Amino acid sequence: MNTLTRKDLILLALLTLSWGFNWPIMKIGVQDFPPLTFRTLGMIGGLGAIWLAARFQRAPLAIPKGEVMTVIKLAIPNMLLWHALIISGVSMLSSGRAAILGYTMPIWAVLAGLLFFGERISRASLIGIALALTGAMLLLSSEFSKLSGQPMGTVLALLAAASWGYGTVVMKRTKIEMPTISLTFWMLLFTTLAMTLMSLALEFDAIRMPTSVEWATIIYNAVIIFGFAHVVWFRLARILPPVASSLSVMLIPILGVFSGAWMLGETPHWQDYAAIVLILGSMSTVLFKPRA
Repeated sequence: MNTLTRKDLILLALLTLSWGFNWPIMKIGVQDFPPLTFRTLGMIGGLGAIWLAARFQRAPLAIPKGEVMTVIKLAIPNMLLWHALIISGVSMLSSGRAAILGYTMPIWAVLAGLLFFGERISRASLIGIALALTGAMLLLSSEFSKLSGQPMGTVLALLAAASWGYGTVVMKRTKIEMPTISLTFWMLLFTTLAMTLMSLALEFDAIRMPTSVEWATIIYNAVIIFGFAHVVWFRLARILPPVASSLSVMLIPILGVFSGAWMLGETPHWQDYAAIVLILGSMSTVLFKPRA
């Protein structure tokens, strides 16, 4: 499919808004609540939402014979590591800064293709990698320079983006005969089980009943992020031209920065604006490739 229908445009716009506004929403949720437990509760609710959507679409949920390990291998970088690392990073950083770092993912995907699969890398991609690393180092140096800075949050967010980038490459190279919504359900189920064990092991003493505001952020993540955005993203990535889906990715960190300023009163610094410019320039070198 090479053209955008009205339905695709609407889904693309809703996806961008859902993910963009979720950065300050996640920050609200983990300000006083253990981050791994927050993410786990959202996943549990998301499983129910995806199951209902799969039943509505009459999609078969069974994993093809002999493909259980394939699903788990896809779930580890695309969901488990991404979600565990990024929610921990969000708890330490401003929501806007976490969004900027998280969406360096396309650059890490290029590096993963080069390092692990021997894919050729263009000069433009090398320039993009240099721009992204410059932006990331700028934010990292800013965290070190502040008395209350959280450089570990920056490192965790970068590791999360690298995991997602690697997982994206592996996903594209994996052939598995399953509907996208069914694959998403099982990856999320395996991730939820692992996250439950992690939260119990690392946050047991901090676990408590969420407040009404925290419940609202958990429900938003369960229904909108896991039940809607994840499924829509995988669908659009299959049917839309790369430029269209990449445009959404590029807008999300900008929306994350300014929604964080609006909802949380966060004040972006010059390093944040400079990093946005550098990383968007970096992403454009990777995502907007000229036609042969």
